Amino acid sequence: MKIAFLFPGQGAQKQNMGKSFYENDADSRAVFDSVRTVTGIDACDLIFKENDELNNTRFTQIAMVATGIAMLKAIEKAGLRADICAGLSLGEYEALYLSGAISAADAIAIVDKRGQYMSEIKGGAMSAVLSLSNDTIKSIVDDIEGCWVANYNCPGQTVISGTTEAIALAGEKLKEAGAKRVLPLKVSGAFHSGLMKEAGEKLGKVLDTVKINDVQIPYVANINAEIVTDKNDIKKNLIDQVSGSVHLEQSVRKMIEWGVDTFVEIGPGKTMAGFVKKIDSHVRMFNIEEYADVEKVCSQILEAK
Repeated sequence: MKIAFLFPGQGAQKQNMGKSFYENDADSRAVFDSVRTVTGIDACDLIFKENDELNNTRFTQIAMVATGIAMLKAIEKAGLRADICAGLSLGEYEALYLSGAISAADAIAIVDKRGQYMSEIKGGAMSAVLSLSNDTIKSIVDDIEGCWVANYNCPGQTVISGTTEAIALAGEKLKEAGAKRVLPLKVSGAFHSGLMKEAGEKLGKVLDTVKINDVQIPYVANINAEIVTDKNDIKKNLIDQVSGSVHLEQSVRKMIEWGVDTFVEIGPGKTMAGFVKKIDSHVRMFNIEEYADVEKVCSQILEAK
């Protein structure tokens, strides 16, 4: 058995995520509490109290990464180990922490700036394209100025991103080409498009100040679906990821080729589980969202062995 840990991205956040970990595990609690020291933001107020900021890109990224790392603290103590890992966009930072490449404090500090830089770029739109091949989508999008493929999520679901006008035009052409539906997404920006290039460049300056360690657990990079074991590849991957396509479908297939037969999604919701099952229905899929899930999933995986 080879096990992969997966971490969801922005959009999966919800109020009170990780609260059961905060209440039941001291090391998990310390991660949430550390956010104030690192960023000046109170994670408990942001995540555990009703507010509008949790869905604000400027703060969502801090909340998601802190929650994922806090969950990992309890999971590690339970003895559940990953052979490889990956995250969806923002979730790549939790994968980097798990891999040993960056510290928890640095992961939180980096996404604090990442969220800030991305939220500063206004305008643009994103749409989900259903039931059309990746090759067809890319060929159409490549011919439209100001439009890019943002996410290859799973067979039959691809996301495009770009200027409002370009996304509208692409939607018409994709429907003509046979797309079942093209659904506008409720987002605050054109993420993973060329419009975010400046944000990536700014992030690069932040990454210059961060210590990147040798990779202890390999992870699969969003930008190219390649297994990363060399720390020297990480900075460029993270810069390019801000404006480049997220190759989730290709990343999952790469891990399966590598021998992974068991996936564990760590974080709120079951977005990643849905994608994985559409990519390959034969693999085992588990979710850890609440503190009680840790013991349950550990037992189920041990039984499967």
